[in-house]
Amino acid sequence: MQITCAPFVIAEGLMLENVSLFGLFVSALLAATPIPFQSELVFVALQTLGTQNIWLMILIAAVGNTIGSLVTYVIGLGVTHWKDRKWFPATEAQLARGHRWFERWGIGLLLLSWAPGGDLICLISGILRMSLWLFIPLVFVAKAGRYAVLAWLTAEAIKLAS
Repeated sequence: MQITCAPFVIAEGLMLENVSLFGLFVSALLAATPIPFQSELVFVALQTLGTQNIWLMILIAAVGNTIGSLVTYVIGLGVTHWKDRKWFPATEAQLARGHRWFERWGIGLLLLSWAPGGDLICLISGILRMSLWLFIPLVFVAKAGRYAVLAWLTAEAIKLAS
């Protein structure tokens, strides 16, 4: 009887582990879109359980958050479809000025895409058609760095609480 139950228990544990990592991925993806969501809460809760490899958590959260930022970037690409409309919030001259400014400072700003307001930087990157070859790696580094710092702070808080 115990032999037949063992694979079920192992499979159940793996399934719960995969579901929790999938939940982390989805929460990180949603948090980087215009949908208001806080992936940090999910990350910290999962880390405090102590059942997951922290580096795998950082990778999954960073990939999900980067894909969410890419969704926001694509929304920015689509917004320019309406740039000739009267209600569009920027004129052609303002877009050109923004493009020049973003060429100078935008790459560095993308390293702040993890911070509050970072979604706006990703949206503007799309509006101004920033190269994806620059956008994706810079956003990934920023997002992975944020989750690594969060993991370290959470680990330190757990040590203090113990």
